[in-house]
Amino acid sequence: MANGKGVALIILEERHKKEIGQHGESDYPFECCGLLIGRYDGDGCKTVVQTYPISNAREEEAKRNRFLIRPEELMRGEEYARERSLDVVGFYHSHPDDHPIPSQYDLEHAWPTYSYIVVAVTNGQAAGLRSWEMEHDRSKFNEEKITRVSVSEARP
Repeated sequence: MANGKGVALIILEERHKKEIGQHGESDYPFECCGLLIGRYDGDGCKTVVQTYPISNAREEEAKRNRFLIRPEELMRGEEYARERSLDVVGFYHSHPDDHPIPSQYDLEHAWPTYSYIVVAVTNGQAAGLRSWEMEHDRSKFNEEKITRVSVSEARP
């Protein structure tokens, strides 16, 4: 989706960035994962209202470079969002000791329309995050512009 200027956009508060980074740090050296709960705005922009951490269900030996969200966990998150008149607008996960860029594996397991935030965690410390949205033909990810807002801007 785009904001009318051809640039995909996701809006989140500073606390969301911090929560994602802290989740990545606490699960290090394994990948963390979770949902982005929010709303799709009319201009194609996504606004994150809440992060929804989920335990990485991947088998122990694969958790360092893979994550798995079980279907029942995804359904529980979707229900949680629906109860608050919100949607799952995306997913987040960490890349331990790697860059915040989706892997080929990430591309093969993603869905169009959703945002995919990847946080780099280097030596146990969050080291930046980036957001991505898949092309509708599933051929690649395009980077989304992240607009960070303060709590006062997010809630008038």
